[in-house]
Amino acid sequence: MSDLPIFDNNVFPFDARGVAKRFRHAAIFGALESLQDGETMRFVNDHDPLPLLGQIQQRYGSQVQINYVAREPGNIVIDFAIRLGAEEPAAAPEASAPRAGGCGGGGGGCGCSGH
Repeated sequence: MSDLPIFDNNVFPFDARGVAKRFRHAAIFGALESLQDGETMRFVNDHDPLPLLGQIQQRYGSQVQINYVAREPGNIVIDFAIRLGAEEPAAAPEASAPRAGGCGGGGGGCGCSGH
């Protein structure tokens, strides 16, 4: 868990370091989709998940605001804030295709550094 205190009842911690690598992206998307408007998921990880951030932006557009709280080697903390009143994301052509694996698909591996 992050050493950063959480003072807001609308901020929920998510420590990705404790989730098996093959389940991380599915768990993160599930957590994001369970949040309500105005709530924030405070994401903690050991590496900067740039491919994941791209997937989140593509999938949710401006409905998920991404704000780094900490960005140091081995300590990444990102707030994902839900803003449902924001513009709807554009439908991606692959949105209807089954999602296999992590970043980059098929092989079950993730393209994020540190995997």
